[in-house]
Amino acid sequence: MITKKMTGLLNEQLNFEFHSAYLYLGMANYAASLGLNGFAGWFKFQATEEMQHAVKFNSYIQQQGGDVVLGAVEAPVQKYTGAAQLFEASLKHERIVTQKIKDLAGAARKEDDYSTEAFLNWFLTEQVEEEAQLQDILQKLEIGGKTGNSLLILDGILGQRK
Repeated sequence: MITKKMTGLLNEQLNFEFHSAYLYLGMANYAASLGLNGFAGWFKFQATEEMQHAVKFNSYIQQQGGDVVLGAVEAPVQKYTGAAQLFEASLKHERIVTQKIKDLAGAARKEDDYSTEAFLNWFLTEQVEEEAQLQDILQKLEIGGKTGNSLLILDGILGQRK
């Protein structure tokens, strides 16, 4: 069983994961409006992953005897200055997520809540992968250019994500 404090912190993260899904869905819509359907598919996949993360938090809270509290989901930014900005904003967002997960793990450690700390280790590993993937995409955009043929090639590559 987890403490009320830890339950509250986990609920905050659960709701932030829903916000992340919403953010990525907005990015998918923007990419689609530019005709970059590969990017749109990549961001939709990302939105689905974030929903799965929220469900993991939801299930964990329930398994630990806590009460799940669903909050309002803030509307995401829906306009960007171009395709490259989508990935720049994504990396910035994922770095925020990483810090939030680290803070949660630190809180679990302070609470001597080893089960929650172990649960959060999966998310910490996931965040390393998320940030590395976005850094790779941004590096490719930097090398190839943020417009023109290289953008279309990257759109095709990212559209293969399954």
